Amino acid sequence: MREAIRVRHLARSTEQSYLYYITDFIRFHGRKHPRELGLEEVRAYPTDLAVNQNVSASTQNVALSALLFLYKTVLENRLASEV
Repeated sequence: MREAIRVRHLARSTEQSYLYYITDFIRFHGRKHPRELGLEEVRAYPTDLAVNQNVSASTQNVALSALLFLYKTVLENRLASEV
């Protein structure tokens, strides 16, 4: 993940945010590898952030962007186009 971010010259703050939300996403789903998770699990995470953690819309967007980056760029999974 970190290498994919750096190759694309994203900001360090973006890297830190993405890594935080990907780690949180994995913990949220009981430490399952993202390859084992489907569309339903991906959608559940930002929903939980909004409903149970009361985070702002912009925070939800950052978390979702991190997930999309993970699935599309790192895992090369078509799941990202369905979110």
